[in-house]
Amino acid sequence: MIHRRAAFGLAGLPWLGAWAPDRPVRILVGFAAGGGTDIVARLMAEPMRASLGQPVLIETRAGSSGQIAALAAARAAPDGTTLLLATAGEIVNAPLLSPGRLPYDPARELSPITNAVRVPNVLVVGAGVPASNATELLALARAQPGVLTYGSSGVGNLAHLNGELINRLAGVQLTHVPYRGAAAAIADVVAGRVTMMFSGLPVLMPLVREGRLKVIGVTSATRLRALPDVPALAETPALAGYELENWFGLFGPAGLTAPMTEAIHAAAVGALRDAEVARRMAEQGVEPDPGTPAQFSAFLAREARKLGEIIRSANITLEG
Repeated sequence: MIHRRAAFGLAGLPWLGAWAPDRPVRILVGFAAGGGTDIVARLMAEPMRASLGQPVLIETRAGSSGQIAALAAARAAPDGTTLLLATAGEIVNAPLLSPGRLPYDPARELSPITNAVRVPNVLVVGAGVPASNATELLALARAQPGVLTYGSSGVGNLAHLNGELINRLAGVQLTHVPYRGAAAAIADVVAGRVTMMFSGLPVLMPLVREGRLKVIGVTSATRLRALPDVPALAETPALAGYELENWFGLFGPAGLTAPMTEAIHAAAVGALRDAEVARRMAEQGVEPDPGTPAQFSAFLAREARKLGEIIRSANITLEG
């Protein structure tokens, strides 16, 4: 008789599991090739192939901030061969910002399988800003209400909400400046036209190394392994409890059977726990964070409550 824990560890192997795909599995990605979701999906693909016994192909369906891929996954047959690696934006933010107006309903039409990775943002300021930590930055903000600005790639995204959470916790007035993409926002922070911004680690680090940007803190509750000397914003007394980070999670269409979910979950978790995969993900500023489907569902509910509170308190609308 196989020990229960050993059986769980082998559940993804097709010769042991109650279900295995009979053709290649697709992971849909809603953002351009070479971006964070694409990189994470490709790192997961080979270990998942070994577990599922079928090729795992990455299919880009970029556009509409990830919503094209989410819609395709929601409309796919629930046969276990179409999956979605999605972000907080198309799963949580979009339904909150456009209630009843999306062409898909994540809560009803997608099956959560596991969170894949946490994707903390980094808060940076231009080299000329006279602040080197969050306490000094908040002092500047209090001395000049509404003058300090922060850029983001659009209204209602995580980078926007990161700034609004600072306003809410610290009682300051940082002014949001939305752009059509992160590149333009970064350029204006470097040039001194905008005070600060939140973004992912890989895109900012070359500019930090060149001394053109200064890192103030990270948006996760604890420090990153990739930046052990950079404090979490939550370490600043005025920002106690601060935690707001992106994440990438694995979903299937609604209606997956329990054996399908179990096999896909085992394959995905095995990939995320692979030491080499974790090392390469850390280089991208992301940290594996797998869990059970029930844990992922509970996490999604907590995220919806937290982000909904920020959006309502800041009166954020897509028109604004």
